[in-house]
Amino acid sequence: MATSVHPAAPHQLPFFLPGADGSDTLLAVMAIFIVVTVAIVGVLFLRLHTLPERMAHKSQKLQFEIVAVLGLIALFTHMHIFWIAGLLLALIDLPDFSSPLRRIAGSAEKVAGLPPGEGDTISDEKIARNAADQNAGAH
Repeated sequence: MATSVHPAAPHQLPFFLPGADGSDTLLAVMAIFIVVTVAIVGVLFLRLHTLPERMAHKSQKLQFEIVAVLGLIALFTHMHIFWIAGLLLALIDLPDFSSPLRRIAGSAEKVAGLPPGEGDTISDEKIARNAADQNAGAH
C-alpha cells in the first residue's frame, strides 16, 4: 500500500522541521548558537568585571592590590558596591606618603650616625655604643 502525499501538502518542507530519520537541524543550530553566545557573554562580563583592576595596573597605581581584592570580593559576593569602590579607587591618585617618610628616616639615621637603612634593625645596645663612640670622638 503506497502512501501518496496529499495534494494540498507542500512538496518542499522547511529546513527546521525534523526529518524522518529523527535528525533535528534547528536543534543542533540553536545548541551551537547558545553555547557560543554564553561563551561570548561570559568573556564580556569578565572583561567588564576586571576593568578597575586593569585600569589600576596600567597606570601603576599604589592601590592596585586593594582594587584587585575589591574586584574579587565583588565577584564572589555579587555586591556591586565593591566593584564601584574599586573603580573609583582605580580612577583617583592617592598621594605618596611613604617617600617623604623614608627620606625623613634616612636623615634621622644620618644625624644619629647610623649606616643608611640600619636604623630599624639596630638594637638599643648598638645605639648606646654608637652614641658613646661619637661622644668619645668629639672630645
